[in-house]
Amino acid sequence: MYNKSYQCNKKEKEVKTMKRIGLLTSGGDCQALNATMRGVVKGLASNLDELEVYGFMNGYKGLIYGDYRLLTSKDFSGILTKGGTILGSSRQPFKLMRVPDEKGLDKVEAMKQNYYKLRLDCLVILGGNGTQKTANLLSEEGLNIIHLPKTIDNDIWGTDMTFGFYSAVNIATDAIDCIHTTAASHNRVFIVEVMGHKVGWLTLYSGIAGGADIILLPEIPYKIDKVIEAIDRRTKAGKGFTIIAVAEGAISAEDAKLSKKEWKKKQEEKKYPSVAYELAEEIQQKSGTEVRITVPGHTQRGGSPCPYDRVLSTRLGVSAAKLILEEQYGCMVAIVNNKIKKVPLKDVAGKLKTVAPDDQLVQEAKLLGISFGD
Repeated sequence: MYNKSYQCNKKEKEVKTMKRIGLLTSGGDCQALNATMRGVVKGLASNLDELEVYGFMNGYKGLIYGDYRLLTSKDFSGILTKGGTILGSSRQPFKLMRVPDEKGLDKVEAMKQNYYKLRLDCLVILGGNGTQKTANLLSEEGLNIIHLPKTIDNDIWGTDMTFGFYSAVNIATDAIDCIHTTAASHNRVFIVEVMGHKVGWLTLYSGIAGGADIILLPEIPYKIDKVIEAIDRRTKAGKGFTIIAVAEGAISAEDAKLSKKEWKKKQEEKKYPSVAYELAEEIQQKSGTEVRITVPGHTQRGGSPCPYDRVLSTRLGVSAAKLILEEQYGCMVAIVNNKIKKVPLKDVAGKLKTVAPDDQLVQEAKLLGISFGD
């Protein structure tokens, strides 16, 4: 039982009860997952007589196969600043949730049975888009679900911000900042490949913050000739270098015209590790300019959460606790115009928040002279 460490004075608070909740973190890890779970648990424990918290290990896999443990106050002590997740995580594709495993196990039914076996009042799920779709599925199956929006991509519909995003922006920006010092010493083109397969918020923010000269996003197909024109303009202006921030999902205008079948075939036959290497070779062949590549990779997911994410995740966690106390389920806890808001899962699950080519921030960046290759 979890109540002893966080039990409140009954004379001070009259509304007391017992709750059993489950926690799981699914999908890619990021900063502030632990801080968010801490917010949920502290918010509940401070307002209940008794609280039992069950942590499902390694995402939905733990919920499917009954891999869980009863958590205590010690588990949530000192984790506000700790990156990663104390519960572990895994990717369980939504499209396979209705497909039995290799032993014929019905995954959805297994998750429901483990929920009922522990007599949970609510399951709090921290994750991104794929995680959210499964959360909505479980809600439709009758479970009490609350989703908390986690992703370094900031691509979840219905919330202005996701926790983990600004911490990743800080790291990606730092990588671009570090490139500036070596770039100033050489007449070269430097490419920094930033995470983001489908959306470019992380590249857009870090590219502007880091002073990139060219920003290439998945939502704005680039033309290699336009990229080279931007490089030439800087050279003619006496600039000795050019820095390109490119999202890992950036695509050329030529490739964007391919059918899904043609694109898939090209991906299977590709000779480049990532878009940065393909772009570098094209620039070198067409302009003769030396190009260097930096890929921060998973460092963007790692380390301690930044102060902004610590505050945001705590607010979201505490707000989730409030919804549990009020027995309001089937929703995502969002932040809109700096106000916490509950959003029905059915209204947002499966939707992606992308960067519109005419987004105000894109237009402002263009006014600065930043090229998007379009």
